[in-house]
Amino acid sequence: MRKKVTVIGSGNVGATTAMRVAEKELADVVLIDILEGVPAGKALDLAEAAPIESHDSRITGVTNDYSHAKESDIVIVTAGIPRKPGMSRDDLLTTNAGIVGSVVKEISTVAPDSILIIVSNPLDAMCHVAFETSGFDKKKVIGMAGVLDSARFRAFIAMELNVSVENTHAFVLGAHGDTMVPLPRYSTVAGIPVTELMSAERIEAIVERTRKGGGEIVSLLKTGSAYYAPASAVMEMAEAILKDKKKILPCVAYLQGEYGINNLFIGVPVKLGSAGIEEIIEIKLTEQENEALQRSAKAVQGLVDDLKRLG
Repeated sequence: MRKKVTVIGSGNVGATTAMRVAEKELADVVLIDILEGVPAGKALDLAEAAPIESHDSRITGVTNDYSHAKESDIVIVTAGIPRKPGMSRDDLLTTNAGIVGSVVKEISTVAPDSILIIVSNPLDAMCHVAFETSGFDKKKVIGMAGVLDSARFRAFIAMELNVSVENTHAFVLGAHGDTMVPLPRYSTVAGIPVTELMSAERIEAIVERTRKGGGEIVSLLKTGSAYYAPASAVMEMAEAILKDKKKILPCVAYLQGEYGINNLFIGVPVKLGSAGIEEIIEIKLTEQENEALQRSAKAVQGLVDDLKRLG
């Protein structure tokens, strides 16, 4: 039986995610959006590219018809208003909570066995909305953040050292935003810690750029936000699940005591396989690193508390 991925939201992130998944022939793809004609048009455009790209993934686009998501292996939620210049992820909280909640309610009815990958911002808080609305097991609600943030960190390291991005490996923990915790101690180039390859000042500059990576792109684009790298990040997560790769990736997961954090979605390294999050990997942190992670968790908890207050 062919694998199936449903993408909710056919904007830049959703449509590019559909393209990445289809072109790697990971699954057939369904695009769902509230806009009349747009998901169908983008799906048709992608289908017409298939002969050139040499893939046989089927791509369908529909407006507000969640029945097409039936029997999806993965549902990727990108729906929501995008971040605009001068707007923090926190500003998106109320509006996107309503959107994500309504979407996930539909999905929990038609595709109760699916795995949810949440992309909508503010991401960590939206994972809580999805988790509580769906009633899904915590292993099947996953946030996309760490893969993207780590990719940005890796890209900046490669730029700084003029080396192949394939040689770079990096870990970023914590919330998706200004309180994220890039870990230079666990970041390497061909196995060599970056702390051996550049000064503390340059590392700190790259860490700070990583924290503000999304905002940097927003300020350059003027209208809209990043979508190529986010789509690639989602695709890597989907591939690990669909192929049962048991791949260790930094993702937003529901913690219940790990890292001293309870009942909160936050970015940590996990093992991704066919069951979703199959293991949360606990790495040893220095006192300073742990303090930074706890501050990040506190920021996420603040958003969750706001959700309850506004709820």
